[in-house]
Amino acid sequence: MKKHIAVLAGDGIGPEITDAAIAVLKKIAEKYGHEFTFEPLLLGGCAIDACGEPLPAHTVEHCRASDSVLLGAVGGPKWDALPGDRRPEKGLLGIRKAMGLYSNIRPAKLWSALADASPLKRHLVENGVEIIVVRELTGGIYFGERGVCTDEELGETAWDTEKYSVKEIERIARIACELAEKRTKRVVSVDKANVLESSRLWRRTVHAYAEKHYPDVTVTDMLVDNAAMQIVKDPAQFDVLLTSNMFGDILSDEAAQVTGSIGMLASSSLGDTACGLYEPIHGSAPDIAGKDVANPIATILAAAMMLRDSFGMTEEYAAIERAVEKTLSDGFRTADIMSEGMKKIGCREMARRIAENL
Repeated sequence: MKKHIAVLAGDGIGPEITDAAIAVLKKIAEKYGHEFTFEPLLLGGCAIDACGEPLPAHTVEHCRASDSVLLGAVGGPKWDALPGDRRPEKGLLGIRKAMGLYSNIRPAKLWSALADASPLKRHLVENGVEIIVVRELTGGIYFGERGVCTDEELGETAWDTEKYSVKEIERIARIACELAEKRTKRVVSVDKANVLESSRLWRRTVHAYAEKHYPDVTVTDMLVDNAAMQIVKDPAQFDVLLTSNMFGDILSDEAAQVTGSIGMLASSSLGDTACGLYEPIHGSAPDIAGKDVANPIATILAAAMMLRDSFGMTEEYAAIERAVEKTLSDGFRTADIMSEGMKKIGCREMARRIAENL
């Protein structure tokens, strides 16, 4: 299979971690008979330095024409003084919008070899945890009508509106159900249907859509306050967690903390086409850039998600996960996940060992 991948290395450690992911993807191509081509494009601070803007039109055009996009990280103190519409992060928001990406998928996985890194008691996580948070990205209260006024009795008053349509709910439900079909065929849909009218529509729509289009997927409901409690009480009960924009913003960060290390967490943004944007959730870490000490595993796992979710390569995805698990079980660690008795290695060496374990 031939696939063309746009690579937005970005700033800070971005070039190092994307190079690491590319090394693993090349090994996958060699082992499974695929052909991957990689096109470097500018985004973020490096684009500002080269072109005077964080998201050049050339980058947008070529990302849209690619089969998928691999992103490193953007930003850094070098560009902090720029106005908001010129900052590197503006480029990241811009490329998501330009590609029509309305869902954010963030797996929070605790590897069994790193069980001691979790803040939870060991018996809750010793067999590993993986919660796939599927968050609606472009609707809800963050994008609803808002305003500020002065009330004669109450003084200054502000409001934000939670608003969802059937179409918005159905398309994010599709993403969650498609992921569930590749996993355990279970979705927990999070809402606040006991209070919010928008959540009642969310619940009805999710069930109706899943029953019609994905009858083999089991959908259950959970109120958001209970979901927040259950994530820390028994995280292993979850697989795919479907949420609205605001609830997902909160719960995905909570789930990430369960794993104990941000350097291990990948994410993707998807829309109506197979072309998605895949990236680690951590930042550009300019203080360690160029020192070969960054943890590339999150970016490698993001590349694995690309294989599964954009290219349909489930076997190749699983092979990368097994290689990461084997490397960790063999005791190899980058500085951010280092613990007593383990063997500390750098970014390039970690990528090499994962590739060898494929």
